[in-house]
Amino acid sequence: MEEEYAIASAALLVNTHGKRLTQAVLRNHFHEARGLAITENPALESSIINFWFYDLRAKAADDTSDMLSEQKAADLLCHDDVKATSRHNLRRGKIVVPTR
Repeated sequence: MEEEYAIASAALLVNTHGKRLTQAVLRNHFHEARGLAITENPALESSIINFWFYDLRAKAADDTSDMLSEQKAADLLCHDDVKATSRHNLRRGKIVVPTR
């Protein structure tokens, strides 16, 4: 038997009351979790402090563009036009060879 749930919000991330999680709330929860992780793993304090979330969608687009093509990166991001992908997501510069 399939359960039905009421839709509380159109937001992707919500709290237990169905309210949208704002950037500030997510940041506060992250800092709290980082503090607890340091308390439980003091030997890893430096690594835990230096951890950051990055825009993985943009990184996936960069990697796909480098390995396959800009068109494949646009397809991955569901962009109709490669120009939109280049303008908004492809952030790496040219890949160059070292001088030495």
